[in-house]
Amino acid sequence: MQIRLFTIPLGNAESDTEELNHFLRSHRVVDVGKQLVTAQATPCWTFCVTYMDGAASPEKTAPGKEGGKRERVDYRDVLEEHVFARFAVMRKVRKEMADRLALPPYVILTDAEMAEGAKLDPLTPQGMAKVDGIGKGKMEKYGMEFIEKL
Repeated sequence: MQIRLFTIPLGNAESDTEELNHFLRSHRVVDVGKQLVTAQATPCWTFCVTYMDGAASPEKTAPGKEGGKRERVDYRDVLEEHVFARFAVMRKVRKEMADRLALPPYVILTDAEMAEGAKLDPLTPQGMAKVDGIGKGKMEKYGMEFIEKL
C-alpha cells in the first residue's frame, strides 16, 4: 500500500480539488482521512489517501457515482488473514445491529472504519474511539457491542 497527502486551501482551490478527485478516480483507494489544519495562517483541508499500487480496475468499480467510478475495496486482499477474520465478525455484528435498528449498515460503521477497528488487538473503547470516523458518539452507540462480540 502507498500513502499520498493532499493539502487544499479553503476558498478558491478548484485545481487542487480536481487533482485530488482525479487521483481518487484513477487509483485503488483503500481509505481517505481528512483533517482541517492551519498552514501558514491559511486554513486548509489535508487528505491522507491510502491506496494500492496500480490503477483502478474497471471490474471492481461501482457505477453511478458522481464524477466517475468509485473503487470498491476487497478487504480480503488488503487485510492480513487474521485481521480479515476479525473484520468478517465485525461485518456480521454490524448486519445484526442494522437489522435490529432498521438502519443502513454503513450508518453504524463503514467498511473502512471496521477494517481499522479489526486491526486493533485487543479491541478496546479507547482504541476504537481513535479510529478516524468512529469518535465518541459512534463508540457510545455501537462500540461496546462490537467489543463484546469479538
